[in-house]
Amino acid sequence: MSAIVSIYAVFGSADEAERIGRAMIERRLAACVNIFGPCRSIYRWQGRIEEGEEVPALFKTRADSADALVAAIADLHSYDVPGICVWPIDMTLDGYAQWVATETSGAS
Repeated sequence: MSAIVSIYAVFGSADEAERIGRAMIERRLAACVNIFGPCRSIYRWQGRIEEGEEVPALFKTRADSADALVAAIADLHSYDVPGICVWPIDMTLDGYAQWVATETSGAS
């Protein structure tokens, strides 16, 4: 099994996704973030069915940094209850896993 994970999160705007994504890279909590185009979300919130446009993003980090990355994203996020999920990566190229580990090692 790989020692890295992907973290999926949705944001209220592309600007928010980019701001938070860049901050996670600068803090070395993530090696990479892919920010996708807007998507349409339909969800239940406080007893009502809502619809809205959101921007999904996929962060890559070490498995042992996942908790810190989730907490940091949530801390900067505009939603009361942000949708942030950790997805395990069962297999990847060794070189890619090493790159993620190196970029999230905390070294400058």
